[in-house]
Amino acid sequence: MASLYKTYDSNIRKTWALMAMFLVFVILIGWAFSFVYDSPGILYFAVIFSISMNFFSYWFSDKIVLSMSGAKPVSREENRDLWNITENLSITAGLPMPKLYIINDSSPNAFATGRNKEHSAVAVTSGLLSILDKTEIEGVVAHELAHIGNRDILLQTVVVVLVGFVTLLADFFIRASFFGGRSDNRSGNAGLIMLVIGIVLSILAPIVATIIQLTISRKREFLADASGALLTRYPEGLASALEKISSFGVGMKKANNATAHMYISSPFGAKARKGLHKLFMTHPPVEERLAAIRGLKIS
Repeated sequence: MASLYKTYDSNIRKTWALMAMFLVFVILIGWAFSFVYDSPGILYFAVIFSISMNFFSYWFSDKIVLSMSGAKPVSREENRDLWNITENLSITAGLPMPKLYIINDSSPNAFATGRNKEHSAVAVTSGLLSILDKTEIEGVVAHELAHIGNRDILLQTVVVVLVGFVTLLADFFIRASFFGGRSDNRSGNAGLIMLVIGIVLSILAPIVATIIQLTISRKREFLADASGALLTRYPEGLASALEKISSFGVGMKKANNATAHMYISSPFGAKARKGLHKLFMTHPPVEERLAAIRGLKIS
């Protein structure tokens, strides 16, 4: 039976290994593009653009996500039970009390956002509050606080920005390959081969980047499950909550691919297990999560 601390350390190592692979991949793509055109300016522009995207995402991503989801702020007086649960768990976790939001949606779900623990927020749906009991709500809130404590939200934002950056760069490369000429300094078979390789990489880049993004997202869910179980000292609360959430079936009214990875469970409901949604699932299968949670030893 897996130890909680071994699970925690293992997921951290795997996540950072995947992040390192992703960064190497981005650097190689940028180098290939600039080599084909013999123009370092392409790489310089890409770096400047990616830094700008990161800056914007760091400061405004939480506001964008909350607005997209239709989340509304809630005070202690409006929902004392949710407030007290979150406040008590925050104290236990040694975290500042996050801002609380409620999404008016019958589908049970929740997510956390914010650039750091001092500027964080937890949003839950009205459906989640109506179908879960207190220990299950505690499990969900603890899971989201674990994302905040582990800095998962900022990590996910950076990965999303990098994926978008690679996709835009790849699109630019394809257009330039078909509608622009290569530098005169690149001629003969070597230049032609590099051009073909560049086009192939530009097609594969968004696909590989998205796969890495999804893999990192799934690893972070396992880590948040383990950390949340440690926080409540009652893994069954979170496990029971996940069972109820995953069995609900009906997706959220404002579900979209851009923010799907942030929720504790896929916001697409039953559709998440069908067609293209299944291919690009941002969450591990609930059966695997339940087995991992119930296999933890809390001592």
